[in-house]
Amino acid sequence: MGDLTPFAPWLDRWGLVPDGEPFQTRYNMNWLIPVRQGDSPAMLKIAPSEHERAGAALMAWLDGDGAARVLALEGDALLLERLPATRCLADMARNGGDDEAMRILCAVGDRLHAPRARPLPAGLIPLASWFRALAPAAAAHGGILDASLAAAQELLADQRDICLLHGDLHHENVLDGGERGWLVIDPKGVLGERTYEYATTLCNPDEATALSPGRLARQAGVIAQAARLDRERLLRWTLAHAGVSAAWCMADNFDPAPALRLAELANALTDAG
Repeated sequence: MGDLTPFAPWLDRWGLVPDGEPFQTRYNMNWLIPVRQGDSPAMLKIAPSEHERAGAALMAWLDGDGAARVLALEGDALLLERLPATRCLADMARNGGDDEAMRILCAVGDRLHAPRARPLPAGLIPLASWFRALAPAAAAHGGILDASLAAAQELLADQRDICLLHGDLHHENVLDGGERGWLVIDPKGVLGERTYEYATTLCNPDEATALSPGRLARQAGVIAQAARLDRERLLRWTLAHAGVSAAWCMADNFDPAPALRLAELANALTDAG
Protein backbone atom coordinates (compact mmCIF):
# COMPACT_ATOMS: atom_id res chain seq x y z
CA MET A 1 0.00 0.00 0.00
CA GLY A 2 1.29 3.45 -0.91
CA ASP A 3 1.71 6.41 1.39
CA LEU A 4 -1.54 7.03 3.31
CA THR A 5 -0.31 10.17 5.08
CA PRO A 6 -2.48 12.65 3.08
CA PHE A 7 -5.58 10.57 3.86
CA ALA A 8 -4.97 9.53 7.47
CA PRO A 9 -7.15 12.08 9.31
CA TRP A 10 -10.13 11.39 7.05
CA LEU A 11 -9.76 7.61 7.09
CA ASP A 12 -10.09 7.75 10.87
CA ARG A 13 -12.80 10.43 11.03
CA TRP A 14 -15.11 8.87 8.48
CA GLY A 15 -14.45 5.21 9.29
CA LEU A 16 -12.87 4.40 5.93
CA VAL A 17 -10.84 1.36 4.91
CA PRO A 18 -8.44 1.65 1.93
CA ASP A 19 -9.61 -0.44 -1.01
CA GLY A 20 -6.85 0.20 -3.55
CA GLU A 21 -3.68 2.14 -4.16
CA PRO A 22 -3.58 5.93 -3.70
CA PHE A 23 -2.78 8.02 -6.75
CA GLN A 24 -2.26 11.65 -7.72
CA THR A 25 -3.84 13.42 -10.69
CA ARG A 26 -1.50 14.79 -13.33
CA TYR A 27 -2.71 18.34 -13.83
CA ASN A 28 -4.07 19.53 -10.50
CA MET A 29 -2.07 17.17 -8.27
CA ASN A 30 -5.04 16.04 -6.16
CA TRP A 31 -4.68 12.91 -4.06
CA LEU A 32 -7.28 10.12 -4.39
CA ILE A 33 -7.72 6.66 -2.96
CA PRO A 34 -10.47 4.03 -3.35
CA VAL A 35 -11.99 3.23 0.04
CA ARG A 36 -14.89 1.42 1.65
CA GLN A 37 -17.22 2.87 4.26
CA GLY A 38 -18.78 -0.20 5.75
CA ASP A 39 -20.03 -2.15 2.74
CA SER A 40 -20.15 0.88 0.46
CA PRO A 41 -17.39 1.56 -2.10
CA ALA A 42 -16.30 5.19 -2.21
CA MET A 43 -13.52 7.48 -3.41
CA LEU A 44 -11.69 9.81 -1.04
CA LYS A 45 -10.23 12.93 -2.67
CA ILE A 46 -7.90 15.43 -1.01
CA ALA A 47 -7.79 18.69 -2.96
CA PRO A 48 -6.21 21.65 -1.16
CA SER A 49 -6.89 24.40 -3.72
CA GLU A 50 -9.74 26.91 -3.37
CA HIS A 51 -10.73 26.06 -6.95
CA GLU A 52 -11.19 22.37 -6.09
CA ARG A 53 -13.09 23.15 -2.90
CA ALA A 54 -15.56 25.18 -4.97
CA GLY A 55 -16.05 22.18 -7.26
CA ALA A 56 -16.64 19.92 -4.27
CA ALA A 57 -19.26 22.34 -2.92
CA LEU A 58 -21.02 22.24 -6.30
CA MET A 59 -21.04 18.44 -6.20
CA ALA A 60 -22.73 18.62 -2.81
CA TRP A 61 -25.25 21.15 -4.19
CA LEU A 62 -26.11 18.84 -7.09
CA ASP A 63 -27.00 16.19 -4.49
CA GLY A 64 -26.80 13.26 -6.88
CA ASP A 65 -28.90 14.94 -9.60
CA GLY A 66 -26.87 14.00 -12.68
CA ALA A 67 -23.76 13.68 -10.54
CA ALA A 68 -22.03 11.20 -8.27
CA ARG A 69 -23.31 11.51 -4.68
CA VAL A 70 -21.28 13.27 -2.03
CA LEU A 71 -21.06 11.12 1.11
CA ALA A 72 -19.02 13.57 3.18
CA LEU A 73 -17.35 16.94 2.68
CA GLU A 74 -15.09 18.84 5.04
CA GLY A 75 -12.17 21.17 4.41
CA ASP A 76 -9.95 19.75 1.66
CA ALA A 77 -11.54 16.30 1.78
CA LEU A 78 -14.37 14.98 -0.38
CA LEU A 79 -15.87 11.50 -0.10
CA LEU A 80 -17.78 10.41 -3.22
CA GLU A 81 -19.71 7.29 -4.00
CA ARG A 82 -17.65 4.97 -6.22
CA LEU A 83 -19.68 4.24 -9.33
CA PRO A 84 -19.85 0.86 -11.14
CA ALA A 85 -18.35 2.41 -14.30
CA THR A 86 -18.61 -0.74 -16.40
CA ARG A 87 -18.60 1.42 -19.55
CA CYS A 88 -16.09 4.15 -20.37
CA LEU A 89 -16.77 7.05 -22.74
CA ALA A 90 -13.10 7.47 -23.59
CA ASP A 91 -12.83 3.83 -24.64
CA MET A 92 -16.07 4.18 -26.59
CA ALA A 93 -14.72 7.18 -28.49
CA ARG A 94 -11.44 5.42 -29.30
CA ASN A 95 -13.13 2.25 -30.52
CA GLY A 96 -15.62 3.31 -33.15
CA GLY A 97 -18.17 4.98 -30.87
CA ASP A 98 -17.06 8.61 -31.05
CA ASP A 99 -20.46 9.84 -32.24
CA GLU A 100 -22.28 7.87 -29.54
CA ALA A 101 -19.96 9.15 -26.82
CA MET A 102 -20.54 12.73 -27.95
CA ARG A 103 -24.30 12.29 -27.91
CA ILE A 104 -24.08 10.90 -24.38
CA LEU A 105 -22.03 13.90 -23.29
CA CYS A 106 -24.64 16.20 -24.80
CA ALA A 107 -27.42 14.41 -22.91
CA VAL A 108 -25.42 14.72 -19.69
CA GLY A 109 -24.95 18.41 -20.41
CA ASP A 110 -28.69 18.85 -20.95
CA ARG A 111 -29.37 17.33 -17.53
CA LEU A 112 -26.77 19.49 -15.81
CA HIS A 113 -27.87 22.72 -17.53
CA ALA A 114 -31.59 22.23 -16.89
CA PRO A 115 -33.21 24.91 -14.70
CA ARG A 116 -33.77 23.94 -11.06
CA ALA A 117 -36.28 25.30 -8.58
CA ARG A 118 -33.61 26.32 -6.06
CA PRO A 119 -31.16 29.18 -6.55
CA LEU A 120 -27.79 28.46 -8.13
CA PRO A 121 -24.98 27.91 -5.63
CA ALA A 122 -22.75 30.78 -4.58
CA GLY A 123 -19.19 30.99 -5.83
CA LEU A 124 -19.69 30.05 -9.49
CA ILE A 125 -16.87 31.37 -11.69
CA PRO A 126 -17.99 33.88 -14.35
CA LEU A 127 -16.95 32.66 -17.77
CA ALA A 128 -15.04 35.89 -18.41
CA SER A 129 -12.85 35.14 -15.37
CA TRP A 130 -12.30 31.62 -16.69
CA PHE A 131 -10.50 33.18 -19.67
CA ARG A 132 -8.27 35.61 -17.77
CA ALA A 133 -5.03 33.72 -18.64
CA LEU A 134 -5.59 34.11 -22.39
CA ALA A 135 -4.83 37.83 -22.91
CA PRO A 136 -1.37 37.80 -21.29
CA ALA A 137 -0.47 34.58 -23.14
CA ALA A 138 -1.53 36.13 -26.46
CA ALA A 139 0.47 39.27 -25.69
CA ALA A 140 3.55 37.17 -24.95
CA HIS A 141 3.32 34.61 -27.75
CA GLY A 142 0.97 35.93 -30.45
CA GLY A 143 0.23 33.60 -33.36
CA ILE A 144 -2.94 31.56 -33.11
CA LEU A 145 -3.45 32.86 -29.56
CA ASP A 146 -4.30 36.25 -31.07
CA ALA A 147 -7.15 34.63 -33.00
CA SER A 148 -8.26 32.75 -29.88
CA LEU A 149 -8.29 35.97 -27.88
CA ALA A 150 -10.29 37.79 -30.55
CA ALA A 151 -12.87 34.99 -30.58
CA ALA A 152 -13.07 34.91 -26.79
CA GLN A 153 -13.56 38.67 -26.51
CA GLU A 154 -16.29 38.66 -29.15
CA LEU A 155 -18.16 35.74 -27.61
CA LEU A 156 -17.83 36.85 -23.98
CA ALA A 157 -19.25 40.25 -24.88
CA ASP A 158 -22.36 38.60 -26.34
CA GLN A 159 -23.11 35.53 -24.23
CA ARG A 160 -26.35 33.67 -24.81
CA ASP A 161 -28.30 30.99 -22.96
CA ILE A 162 -26.36 31.53 -19.73
CA CYS A 163 -26.52 28.69 -17.20
CA LEU A 164 -24.57 26.61 -14.71
CA LEU A 165 -21.67 24.91 -16.51
CA HIS A 166 -19.56 21.95 -15.46
CA GLY A 167 -16.53 23.77 -16.85
CA ASP A 168 -14.60 20.61 -17.76
CA LEU A 169 -17.18 18.32 -19.32
CA HIS A 170 -15.32 15.52 -21.09
CA HIS A 171 -15.10 11.77 -21.38
CA GLU A 172 -13.15 11.13 -18.16
CA ASN A 173 -15.43 13.35 -16.06
CA VAL A 174 -18.62 11.49 -16.96
CA LEU A 175 -18.92 8.03 -15.42
CA ASP A 176 -21.28 5.13 -15.89
CA GLY A 177 -23.70 5.18 -12.96
CA GLY A 178 -25.50 1.97 -13.91
CA GLU A 179 -29.26 2.31 -13.45
CA ARG A 180 -28.81 6.03 -12.66
CA GLY A 181 -27.31 6.72 -16.08
CA TRP A 182 -24.17 8.72 -16.86
CA LEU A 183 -23.07 11.00 -14.01
CA VAL A 184 -20.59 13.86 -13.75
CA ILE A 185 -17.63 14.18 -11.41
CA ASP A 186 -15.08 16.96 -10.88
CA PRO A 187 -17.10 20.03 -11.95
CA LYS A 188 -15.35 23.40 -11.89
CA GLY A 189 -18.53 25.42 -11.37
CA VAL A 190 -18.68 28.05 -14.11
CA LEU A 191 -21.50 30.41 -15.05
CA GLY A 192 -21.74 31.28 -18.71
CA GLU A 193 -22.95 30.46 -22.21
CA ARG A 194 -24.16 26.90 -22.65
CA THR A 195 -22.38 26.45 -25.98
CA TYR A 196 -18.99 26.88 -24.30
CA GLU A 197 -19.51 23.65 -22.32
CA TYR A 198 -18.98 21.53 -25.42
CA ALA A 199 -15.71 23.12 -26.54
CA THR A 200 -14.01 20.99 -23.88
CA THR A 201 -15.53 17.79 -25.24
CA LEU A 202 -14.06 18.55 -28.67
CA CYS A 203 -10.56 18.68 -27.14
CA ASN A 204 -10.94 15.16 -25.69
CA PRO A 205 -10.60 12.28 -24.91
CA ASP A 206 -6.94 12.48 -25.98
CA GLU A 207 -4.61 14.25 -28.38
CA ALA A 208 -4.66 11.52 -31.03
CA THR A 209 -8.45 11.44 -31.17
CA ALA A 210 -9.03 15.19 -30.95
CA LEU A 211 -6.52 15.95 -33.71
CA SER A 212 -7.36 13.09 -36.05
CA PRO A 213 -8.18 14.26 -39.61
CA GLY A 214 -11.75 15.45 -40.03
CA ARG A 215 -12.71 14.71 -36.45
CA LEU A 216 -13.27 18.28 -35.26
CA ALA A 217 -15.53 19.12 -38.19
CA ARG A 218 -17.55 15.95 -37.80
CA GLN A 219 -18.02 16.10 -34.04
CA ALA A 220 -18.89 19.80 -34.12
CA GLY A 221 -21.80 18.74 -36.35
CA VAL A 222 -22.77 15.89 -34.02
CA ILE A 223 -22.79 18.20 -31.00
CA ALA A 224 -24.60 20.99 -32.81
CA GLN A 225 -27.43 18.60 -33.68
CA ALA A 226 -27.57 16.74 -30.34
CA ALA A 227 -27.32 19.85 -28.14
CA ARG A 228 -29.29 22.15 -30.47
CA LEU A 229 -26.43 24.60 -30.98
CA ASP A 230 -25.12 26.79 -33.78
CA ARG A 231 -22.15 24.90 -35.27
CA GLU A 232 -20.21 28.02 -36.25
CA ARG A 233 -20.55 29.49 -32.78
CA LEU A 234 -19.44 26.19 -31.24
CA LEU A 235 -16.30 26.25 -33.39
CA ARG A 236 -15.61 29.84 -32.30
CA TRP A 237 -15.88 28.80 -28.67
CA THR A 238 -13.57 25.88 -29.43
CA LEU A 239 -11.00 28.27 -30.89
CA ALA A 240 -11.27 30.39 -27.75
CA HIS A 241 -11.11 27.41 -25.37
CA ALA A 242 -8.15 25.78 -27.10
CA GLY A 243 -6.30 29.08 -26.73
CA VAL A 244 -6.91 29.41 -23.00
CA SER A 245 -6.10 25.71 -22.58
CA ALA A 246 -2.74 26.35 -24.23
CA ALA A 247 -2.22 29.32 -21.90
CA TRP A 248 -2.90 27.10 -18.87
CA CYS A 249 -0.45 24.51 -20.19
CA MET A 250 2.25 27.16 -20.60
CA ALA A 251 1.68 28.44 -17.07
CA ASP A 252 1.90 24.93 -15.60
CA ASN A 253 4.85 23.74 -17.72
CA PHE A 254 2.86 21.28 -19.82
CA ASP A 255 3.17 20.98 -23.60
CA PRO A 256 0.79 23.51 -25.23
CA ALA A 257 1.29 22.13 -28.76
CA PRO A 258 -1.87 19.93 -28.90
CA ALA A 259 -4.10 22.79 -27.74
CA LEU A 260 -2.46 25.21 -30.16
CA ARG A 261 -2.97 22.75 -33.00
CA LEU A 262 -6.64 22.33 -32.13
CA ALA A 263 -7.00 26.12 -32.08
CA GLU A 264 -5.55 26.23 -35.58
CA LEU A 265 -7.97 23.57 -36.78
CA ALA A 266 -10.94 25.39 -35.26
CA ASN A 267 -9.78 28.67 -36.75
CA ALA A 268 -9.47 27.10 -40.21
CA LEU A 269 -13.01 25.71 -39.95
CA THR A 270 -14.45 29.06 -38.89
CA ASP A 271 -12.64 30.74 -41.77
CA ALA A 272 -14.06 28.12 -44.13
CA GLY A 273 -17.57 28.92 -42.92
